[in-house]
Amino acid sequence: MRVVMDRKFLAILALAAAAAPMVKAQDRDRRGRIDVEHYSIEAELNPRTQSISAKTRVRFSPVDDRIFGLSFELHNALSVARVTDEEGRQVPTSRSQQDFTLRLSFNEPLTKGKPVTLEFLYDGRLSGSEDSPVYGIKFASIQNDYAYLLYPSRWFPVNEFHADRFSADLKITVPSGYRAFASGLETKEPAGEKNIYSFQYQQASFPGSIGVVRSDPVRVVAQGVTSDIFFRTPGMAQTYGEEIGKIMTFAASMFGLPPSRILTVMETEDGAPNGFSAPGLLFLSPKGIGKQANIRLIANQIARQWWPNFISPVSRNHIWITNGLARYTEMLYLEHVNGPASLEAESRDVFIEALTVENPPLIQASRLEDYSPEYWAATAGKGAAVFHMLRGVIGADNFGKLLKASADQFAYKTISTDDLRKLAEQISGQNLQAFFIQWIESTGAPEFKLEYTVFRTTKGFRVMGKITQDLDTFRMPVDLIIETEGNPEEKRVEVVGAASEFIIEAFGKPKRVLIDPTMRVLRYNNQVRVAVAIRRGEQFAEVGEFGEALKEYQKALDVNRASSLSHYRVAEIFFLQNNYQSAANEFREALNGDLEPKWTEVWSHINLGKIFDITGQRERAVNEYNLALRTKDNTQGALEEAAKYAKEPYQRERPAN
Repeated sequence: MRVVMDRKFLAILALAAAAAPMVKAQDRDRRGRIDVEHYSIEAELNPRTQSISAKTRVRFSPVDDRIFGLSFELHNALSVARVTDEEGRQVPTSRSQQDFTLRLSFNEPLTKGKPVTLEFLYDGRLSGSEDSPVYGIKFASIQNDYAYLLYPSRWFPVNEFHADRFSADLKITVPSGYRAFASGLETKEPAGEKNIYSFQYQQASFPGSIGVVRSDPVRVVAQGVTSDIFFRTPGMAQTYGEEIGKIMTFAASMFGLPPSRILTVMETEDGAPNGFSAPGLLFLSPKGIGKQANIRLIANQIARQWWPNFISPVSRNHIWITNGLARYTEMLYLEHVNGPASLEAESRDVFIEALTVENPPLIQASRLEDYSPEYWAATAGKGAAVFHMLRGVIGADNFGKLLKASADQFAYKTISTDDLRKLAEQISGQNLQAFFIQWIESTGAPEFKLEYTVFRTTKGFRVMGKITQDLDTFRMPVDLIIETEGNPEEKRVEVVGAASEFIIEAFGKPKRVLIDPTMRVLRYNNQVRVAVAIRRGEQFAEVGEFGEALKEYQKALDVNRASSLSHYRVAEIFFLQNNYQSAANEFREALNGDLEPKWTEVWSHINLGKIFDITGQRERAVNEYNLALRTKDNTQGALEEAAKYAKEPYQRERPAN
């Protein structure tokens, strides 16, 4: 019996010994969380070779204990020579091209809370033609006359993109005749045939973007805001400087004092994002700049001086706050410039955008690919829709207090959805848990149905009715308007669950009852369903998924056969596929439809003219161009296009061999 026990004991020891190295290997493979505090970056740019060489020191504190491995995001075009610790010991590294990461392994574990500094030495060529960390968008490009290296390009090692805030010291070396700019206090030091520009940014933010130019700026001072503008597009700098001053002043009225009243604005290039905002910097593409000031783009990017550069989400799951507020600032500025009717139209558009993405809920936004159409529709579109609804629930005055209080309490810090909810509850005195659960933690939107009966009373009329919708957990205040023979009556009804009853007393005889007439609630109806299906189809068409696009357009036509826009979009796809008979049929259907939006009429005639030119029917083509001219609708240069092809036939573009 004793022998048996000894054997069992020895077997247990053997299993334990075998398991020990397995546990250790698992620990080593585990990637730990860190909090980056500061970057010291020394980089030299060579415009002739379109290359960069850099030495970056990263100071961080481990958030987890016993970290054996870390991952930083770094552009694949940059080759890492070595990574060393404070004592000069080399840290083993490996690259993952698929997710643009540099993985580090440590022989000794890092201790939670104990600061660590690592030095990265790397170089590479960034011509703008390399694979970008965000597919299809240039965030880094070194050209002969200019260069821009934006934070999303990961031109330096990045931890938790747009969530882990940091301060930075940058030394950027460029050839004589070039000038560099970045966020922070600037000094310049000549060094032979080169210039060294140093920048210090002491606050925790995202100061990791730089620009390099050869020209002098156009300085514009407007409404107390100074803009140094480096544009290659002629004649637009003064216009943009003046608009920047107006919009910065408007944004400051909502969010409080800006982090900086001096902005440096640079034109990038085609293929770059339309706009990007870094602390004290704006980068605008030629397409974004356009031929007249793009106030939507400026308002969005200036709002980002506060959100996320001043205040950022605690993680990507809360990025709807910053993207949503940037988008909503566009809407509020257009309301400021064009009046309340503009906000109503904008809210309808943003609701449609929001409804194109059903999953995931906003609180799981990290599942969405950066800069994808779904990412923007959810975090910016639905994010703005949530802020618009919140403004309606707590009132415009309280909403204004919420924005200023948020900027004050979370300056140079991170904010979560829960932080925002608690602050909104404190200011409004309302319990907003159900609101945030419905719109941030859940998916779906209601479709209201209204039933009511009108009774005469001794004092006038009484409207008794019921609102039904299909979300059992829904709870939201909804506005009703009773149109009467006199002044309209307004009533706010708390809609809870699948059915909610209401009673409204009216002095004048009710003619009809309207539910949520100004679209204050993100919801479906037939008109919205058509618009959402069309928008989804457009998103598929943009990426060449024509089959999926046609399915979405058909959904719109199933709801509204007379939708001119649906027919027009179908016709566009057939035209791109050289299916000219089907395209002509659909353009005719568009002309016979509801002509919403109005421009579908002029462009349907133009495209029919092109089809007739392609198929050798010049007389019929000219007739269509003349019909287009008679509409006098010059949407996107329609009249110039029609006049051009009325004089000379349209020639189909031949694909390159």
